[in-house]
Amino acid sequence: MFSGIIETIGTITRIDTIDEGARLTLRTSIPREEVSMGESICTNGTCLTVTLIEKDELSFDVSAESLRRTNLYDLQIGDNVNLERSLRLDDRLSGHLVFGHVDGVGQVQSIQPEGDSFLYTFTIPTELSRYLVEKGSVAVDGISLTVFNCKPTEFTCAIIPHTHAVTTLHRRKPGDRVNIEGDMQGKYIEKFVQEAVEGTLATQLQTLRDEIGALRKQVEQK
Repeated sequence: MFSGIIETIGTITRIDTIDEGARLTLRTSIPREEVSMGESICTNGTCLTVTLIEKDELSFDVSAESLRRTNLYDLQIGDNVNLERSLRLDDRLSGHLVFGHVDGVGQVQSIQPEGDSFLYTFTIPTELSRYLVEKGSVAVDGISLTVFNCKPTEFTCAIIPHTHAVTTLHRRKPGDRVNIEGDMQGKYIEKFVQEAVEGTLATQLQTLRDEIGALRKQVEQK
């Protein structure tokens, strides 16, 4: 589990194809002595497992499913990625709960300066819009952001200078693909409500069937 507060930026140094997946190797300033094999590190918003530690580099094995569902497939040697190590139980939660389970890929639609900040508008697949609410939270490439101006296929975030400088956002341009993870709380609420509604409908349908069956028996007896 993560918070969406980016710890540092890594640089891709090697990409190896492994079966249908890949092994990503990156250079990072995270101290090697603080990283363990098997540790989870959020990489551009995707929860990846450390599989190799060498000097100033870390490697991660990426499944074919992760490549299909995220922008990790787009990475090239020299590209930068946002990195965040998993939360400790005693950590402050400065952003929101991020799981590193990317829901889909969006695109940077526009970047507009506003004072010393920036307004980023992102386009998203329509099926992701239901997880976005005005002034709610979203993870974009692993960055915890507040959304506004929510529409069926887009939303906007105001990016302060600090966030712009310490994440990969300052390298983004219109057309770039970004990983999107909606707030997990919304997904659970959606599931509970859906199951409750479906359960109610199923009960009503069974009651109706029972009543029809009883009427048929009465007709047959007559």
